Amino acid sequence: MASSFILQCDVAVVGGGLVGLGTALALAEKHGRTVAVLEAEDRLAAHQSGHNSGVIHSGLYYKPGSLKAKLCVEGARDLYRFCAEEGIAHERCGKLVVAFHEDELPRLDELERRGRANGLTGLARLRGEEIRAREPHAAGIAALWVPETGIANYPGVAAAYGRRIEARGCTVWTGARVHGVRRDGPGLVVETARGAVACRLLVNCAGLQSDRVARLCGAEVDVRIIPFRGEYYELVPERRSLVRGLIYPVPDPRFPFLGVHLTRMVGGGVEAGPNAVIALKREGYRWSDISPKDMASAASWPGLWRLAARFWRTAGFEVWRSLVKSAFVRDLQRLVPAICDEDLHRAGAGVRAQALERNGALVDDFRIVRSDHAIHVLNAPSPAATASLAIGRTIAEMAVEA
Repeated sequence: MASSFILQCDVAVVGGGLVGLGTALALAEKHGRTVAVLEAEDRLAAHQSGHNSGVIHSGLYYKPGSLKAKLCVEGARDLYRFCAEEGIAHERCGKLVVAFHEDELPRLDELERRGRANGLTGLARLRGEEIRAREPHAAGIAALWVPETGIANYPGVAAAYGRRIEARGCTVWTGARVHGVRRDGPGLVVETARGAVACRLLVNCAGLQSDRVARLCGAEVDVRIIPFRGEYYELVPERRSLVRGLIYPVPDPRFPFLGVHLTRMVGGGVEAGPNAVIALKREGYRWSDISPKDMASAASWPGLWRLAARFWRTAGFEVWRSLVKSAFVRDLQRLVPAICDEDLHRAGAGVRAQALERNGALVDDFRIVRSDHAIHVLNAPSPAATASLAIGRTIAEMAVEA
């Protein structure tokens, strides 16, 4: 039960993931605001920020002019600089996006067009032996080389954001799940598991719970967060030499997911995945993680049924690939034919907080909206980790204007 203690601040940021921390950092360092970060779990970056594939995205995939495109490109440059300043493990290793069939070449052309429109440098088209020169075990008839893509230790990034925030005299609370929000004179009082926080403005960066926090604030929210779990395998140490860097397929433009890919990690391992299945709990990292409340929330949203009506075959395949290792391996063999079942063991999983419209459309861009005394980040999946400093600046500027 929350205590009666009230912490006073200018801005309460709900959510201790990279977007929330990046926002708090910008408010504290650039605008001199007193900030309290309120994280529900017992550590920072407990969900999306700490369970992603560790990639620093370049901005290749996103529609020119979109928030994702602008903030990813800016954010990647910021993040490389931040990691260097803080001594956080990272590498600008580049990646290959590989086409396997002639009908994928127009999509590869479109990716190259988008990348150049978004200001990426060094993009190069490769064929045949040029692909093998970079990734000797990779397949494909053509590829796009993206040198600005990299990898980083995102939990280390989150910890460094937290240290900088506290060094500015601001507060970072873990174990501070939000139970309620109420108006109090010119501001709000946020009731948490650690006590009440009085603020002039609330910034909702709650990720998997962002729509619920928005409703606690009295906001009208016409999207629903649907959790998609991405499951990973990892190459056994003696087979890591099959992959030098990052190898991705050409993505299906109908979905916001990039397809199963291979990623070398900063610790030296090679991760394979993720797939994308609907989780049975918003923080559901295993099939056994089940929340009747979360399942009812998803099932009562008409957008989910409209999405399922269009893509039930794809959803069924994703479930099959989740349950049957050989199906997962077959997809990886498109990228690197030499991979076999024995080369892989189960690794972790992540859950993507994907906003879904009432009409069944998956929200593609970042979505940030205002309500009375609050700003809500209602869709910030990948590349939000990459873009976290740039997203934070954007939200901070909205906050000081509020």
